[in-house]
Amino acid sequence: MKTENFTLRCFQPRDLDAVIRINMTCLPENYTPFFYLQHYRNFPKAFYVAEVDGRVVGYVMSRVERGLSNHKPLSIVKKGHIVSIAVLPEYRRRGIGKALMTHSLEGLREYGAEECYLEVRVSNTAAINLYKSLGFEMVRVVKRYYLDGEDAYIMSRRLT
Repeated sequence: MKTENFTLRCFQPRDLDAVIRINMTCLPENYTPFFYLQHYRNFPKAFYVAEVDGRVVGYVMSRVERGLSNHKPLSIVKKGHIVSIAVLPEYRRRGIGKALMTHSLEGLREYGAEECYLEVRVSNTAAINLYKSLGFEMVRVVKRYYLDGEDAYIMSRRLT
């Protein structure tokens, strides 16, 4: 495992092509360019990229929503939603994903989110373990959430 240095910074529109390539390489769920730019415009403090030697190798894109709390029964709260996170395979296991998540969670706090949630494939053990290490807990299973029919765990944590 190499321990290359990486830098994190807020996403900029010039990163769009690189982020789309990473998404298409790593994830079967893909988004339109407008979708990424909309998140950038609305929640720039929660959309980060990771660079190694000037190359974008990972990203996290998040937003804030209002909805039922996963932690306070029958309460409507502002909650962060980690919409998408990906790191190119050759750059994994170097702390990049954890750093991206940590920065995005801080950004979501700045927007007043009280908690944060995400969806993760039930088969994605590495991601589940990362999220658990950041304080996320499994809340429920959504059957056939993904286009290929795989179930998803909803994982959530408090931010305040």
